[in-house]
Order: sequence, then structure tokens, then C-alpha cells
Amino acid sequence: MSLVRSFFAVLLCALLSPAIAAPGDAAQRLNQLLEAYYDEFLELNPIDATLIGDNRFNDRFSVGISEEDLARGKALDTKYLKALEEIDAGALTGQDQLNYEFFKRNREIALEGYRYPNQLIPVSQFFSTPSFFASMGSGHSIQPFANAKDYDNWLARAAGFADWVDAAIDNMRLGMELGVVQPRFAIEKLLPQLEAHMVKDVNQSIFATPLKNFPDGIPAAKRQRLTAAYHKLIAEVLVPAYERLHAFLKEAYLPRCRDTAGLMHLPGGADWYAYNVRSVTTTDLSPDQIHEIGLKEVERITAEMETVKREIGFDGSLTDFFDYLRTAPENYFDKEADLLAAYQDIKRRVDARLPDLFGILPKADYEVKPIEAYRAKSAAAAFYVPPTADGSRAGVFYVNTFNLKARPKFTMEALSLHESNPGHHFQIARQYEIESLPRFRRFGGVTAYIEGWGLYAESLGQELGMYTDPYQHFGKLTFEIWRAIRLVVDTGIHAKGWTREQAIKYMLAHTALTETDAVAEVERYIVIPGQALAYKLGQLKITELRARAEQRLGKRFDVRAFHDAILQDGPLPLDILDRKMNAWIEAQRDA
Repeated sequence: MSLVRSFFAVLLCALLSPAIAAPGDAAQRLNQLLEAYYDEFLELNPIDATLIGDNRFNDRFSVGISEEDLARGKALDTKYLKALEEIDAGALTGQDQLNYEFFKRNREIALEGYRYPNQLIPVSQFFSTPSFFASMGSGHSIQPFANAKDYDNWLARAAGFADWVDAAIDNMRLGMELGVVQPRFAIEKLLPQLEAHMVKDVNQSIFATPLKNFPDGIPAAKRQRLTAAYHKLIAEVLVPAYERLHAFLKEAYLPRCRDTAGLMHLPGGADWYAYNVRSVTTTDLSPDQIHEIGLKEVERITAEMETVKREIGFDGSLTDFFDYLRTAPENYFDKEADLLAAYQDIKRRVDARLPDLFGILPKADYEVKPIEAYRAKSAAAAFYVPPTADGSRAGVFYVNTFNLKARPKFTMEALSLHESNPGHHFQIARQYEIESLPRFRRFGGVTAYIEGWGLYAESLGQELGMYTDPYQHFGKLTFEIWRAIRLVVDTGIHAKGWTREQAIKYMLAHTALTETDAVAEVERYIVIPGQALAYKLGQLKITELRARAEQRLGKRFDVRAFHDAILQDGPLPLDILDRKMNAWIEAQRDA
């Protein structure tokens, strides 16, 4: 496999070797290089282009996990790292210097990542291309369906899904030979998601939904043509692809799945996990160090929870209070509509107070929607999908309404603050609107920064008039300790040999989360090793920076200016963010 990939990489490097940037000063050459890179990146990753509202490639589907596509990606990273090193970094200053350092780090991390065979485990219950692809084709996600050309674009793009399925099956067969396979539960819980698309009647397919919502501007004759083409696509390409993948997973792959949980149990798993930790956290912390940070944070937050429990007046242990919160009927809604309406009310109250903490507000708005039924059962409590940069599509705060008795009222304010305003929606919408940034930063991401900001946003609740109800305050602490527990559990699973059951038990013992949420969360950590570490480590850094600014600036400290400074350059690795904010603090002192 590595020889084939190396061949393609060398070939593509040769084909892509012409000069990238014309002669000029270092900053000019750098900016030309960054823009050239992003154009090539989007062409190789057309769904990423659609996600940010660049519609040039809406008719294309990149397999991504094939040997050829992996080689193209590696060649692209190799090409631009080499070109970058020909620019005199010492001649750069300010944002140009930051762009150079950030881009170089990204390319180096990406190239290191090719050592690890993520493509051999391409599906799981938490996220998979088949599920995301179905969401795209529903007409309610990132793929536009505004005119006849959009409908034809989807026909062309969707035809490529079968190629992805075939590549995934080939990769998983190789994974079976090499001992690189998913845990059993991940596939058992994925199978029903696939079955939802194995319909006998094409009209019942989620991919037929756009046919029920034709825009007024599409005439009857075109509607008839498109309807026939969509029915043919669903019946002859998409349903057979889902059936083929389902049959392989159930009959061939599932019997070979592992009963262990951690990445450490796979060949080279310890190094693989260490790489994930470095790339996700943008720190040099070891799994053992992170585990200890988590234990200390759990202890600190537990003490705060005891204080709030006493304020509420609950007579019993913290564990008893957790049980009460999980089981008392008054802590849950009975109707989906009521849950969604409550989130709309939180949106209204928070949005009115945002100017208290921020000088610059995003132009883009967001919507509250339920997670689609076909994937809700194994999905997290909520997630967010960003808007387009041009404002043609709003951001979406997706809320899980499956099993309402697992969606407690007391965590709603914290969850909304994290996913929408002033959390992910606020930060990402602002990022997309910073037109002066090179596109790799404007539309890129640093997980520790993004998720750290989301968790930090939860801590702003009291300043925004939230958490006046002590139960909501306890919900905020429930979410914070949940993220601290992630440091313990993720490293426990992947570096210390914890079992799935051990991790679930630990989570239930220290939070008021329902068992449904605890199981879904632990299973998520198992199939995306390291990602869960980003939240708490990022929040700790931003909290540290605010405390540093408050201490050094004293009466000069302006929280609006601080937040604007944190956000104004988009996501940054935590060490670069630290240096940037130190410079900002000194500039404020000298002003």
C-alpha cells in the first residue's frame, strides 16, 4: 500500500511542480502561495468548497479515502511545504509571519498524518460519509437546491457515492488483514443508520425529499425530467450502494471487529494516539499529563457542584442529586416542539445581551433544527453546522430530540451557549466574515481553539444573564465536568487500557448526564481518539489568558476588547494564541 501511495505522490509532485509564486517580496510571494494552495485544496475537496459556500464544484464528489486521492493530498501538502521553505521567513512581519508559521505547521502535521491508516476505518456510528451524504441529499443541509442547475449538480455529485462505498469496502478488507478494525459496537450501531436508506419505494428515500420541495422557478417539464433522473439514481445507484455496504459490514466485517476500545490495541496504536493528541490539542502535553489535568479539574468542579447542591437545598449526596436530576419528570419535556421552543427562547435572551461582552457581532444568524430521525439515535445531544460566508445559508444549531427523557432542561442554557451564541456560531460566523484572512485560516479550524472557545462561552452565561436558576448553574457545571472527564476518559481508553464499560461507569459517577448520553459520549471518544481533549484544554488556555489580561491591565481591562482580540484572527494553535494575546496585552498597557 505504501509503495503505491509513494508512486502516486512522486508522480503528482512532478506534475504539480511549476513555480507557485511569481518573484516579489516575501509577503507577496507568501500570499500568492497561500491562495494557490487553497484553490487546489478545494478542487481536491469539493464538499469542503460547498460547505463554505463556494459552489464551483457542487457537481463533484471526491472519494478521499482511495489510494489515488490520498496520494493527491500528500502530493499537495509536499508541494506547498517545499515552496513555503523557499520564502525568507525572516523577512516577514505581523500577520504574514503568523501565516507562514501556521501554514507550515499545518502542512507538517498533515504529512505526518499519512503515516496512520485512518482510511482503513472509514465508518463508525458517530460520523460516516454515508450519513453525512444522506443529510446533504435531503435538501436541508449544505448542498443547494435553489434551481434546476443545483438539482443537476446533485445528480452528478451523488453518482460518485458508489465509488466511495467500493473504496471503503476495499480499505476495510485490508484493515481486516492488518488488524486495523473498528470496535464491534460501532458497526452494530451504524447498521440501522444504513438500513434507513435501503428503501423499496424511492419516494420514501431521504434523497427524494428535494423532489417534494421544488422551487417555484423550475418549470413542469424540468421537474418531470429531474424526478425521473432522481428516481433512477436512488433505485439503481444509491440504494444498491447502501445495501452493498450494509451486507459487507454485517456479514464480513462485523465478525472480525474487535472487542477492545482503545487505539492502543491497534498496530502502532500508541504512536497513532500520541499523534492525534498533538494535532488536536496543539500542545506538547503527553496523555499522562492530560490525564492528571483531568483528574484535578474533576476534583475542583465537583467541589463547586457540592456548593450549588447545598444552595438548592437538596438533602442527600451528590450521587443522590444526580439520580434525582436524571429521573425526575419535571426535568424533561414531553413534546419535541416544547424543547425546540425553549431553545428559541434562550436564543432571544442571549442575543439581546451579546453587546455587553462583544464589540463586533457576526452578521450571520442561526436556526434551531432537530437532528434527522435516521441518525438521532446514536448522535450527540447537539451539534452545529456553519453558515456560508456570503450569508446565503444560515448556521444551524441541530438539537437531538430522540428520547426526550435523555434531554434535560437544566443543561439547555449551557448547551445553547456552546453550540450557538456566543459559542460556535458566533465564533465561526465571525471567522468567515474576516475577509482579510487568507482562506486557509478564514475557513480552516483548530479544534482546541474552536472547542475551547465553545466551552469558554458556556462560562459567560452569568455575564449574559443566564444561570439565574441554580439548576441551570448546576447544568453548566455538569457540562464543564463532562469536558474535564473527557481528559480522564479519552486518555484512559486510548493510553491506559480502560474498557468501554469502565469509562461509562466513571462518567455516570461524576455527572448528572443520563446513561443514554454517557454511552453515546464514551462511544464517540472511542471512535474519534483524541478529539474530546480539545474542549477543556482550549478553555483552560482562554481562561488563563483572560486572567492574565485582567491581572496585568487592571482597570484598563475591557472584556469586549479582550473577546474581540481573541476572535479577530480566527482559530489559532494555542501556543500561537498565547503569544498573540501577550503582545495584545502589552499593547494595551502602552496605549
